[in-house]
Amino acid sequence: MKKYFITGLLVLVPLFITVWVLSSVIGIMDQSLFLLPMSWRPKALLGHEIVGIGAVLTVVIILFTGVVATNFFGKQLINLWEAMLSRVPFVKSIYASVKQVSDTLFSDTGNAFRHAVLVQFPRQGTWAIAFITGQPGGDIVNHLQGDFVSVYVPTTPNPTGGYFLMMPRADVVELDMSVDEALKYIISMGVVAPPKKLKTK
Repeated sequence: MKKYFITGLLVLVPLFITVWVLSSVIGIMDQSLFLLPMSWRPKALLGHEIVGIGAVLTVVIILFTGVVATNFFGKQLINLWEAMLSRVPFVKSIYASVKQVSDTLFSDTGNAFRHAVLVQFPRQGTWAIAFITGQPGGDIVNHLQGDFVSVYVPTTPNPTGGYFLMMPRADVVELDMSVDEALKYIISMGVVAPPKKLKTK
């Protein structure tokens, strides 16, 4: 009985978690239907809700925004919009910070989360997987002696929480491991190990 129960868990738990994550994401994306007038929503047109229509609408809005933002007139509109936001005292600081983070994370030219590394954390002798997020800036560099890098150490099994550290580059060991492999390793708490790679001399 124990064997069958564990086997059932191994089959159903990943399935249930996948369905739960997908349904949560689709539920959030369905909120975009509130952008439509009441008369245009599926409930008004068909008499009942249709799950996923909002997700499709969200994807269309994102693609349309991307198309508009890549042409000359779209860039001018975005510049005008950002100039307007920069004049609002409280909003400009939030928007600028969020935009800088999103540009760093999602831009092809950004360096954040491009390299998985090994660092000694939370103490000497214990190791954790981390991701290089850049280099220290501002007044911080005036108080650090030597070459430092900024790293993010995610927690497990939820990698969205973690610790931001500034460490000497010499103390950071770069891994021959993709970001996806590192995240799987972290989320699985070490159960899903990446394939072993032999070093070539």
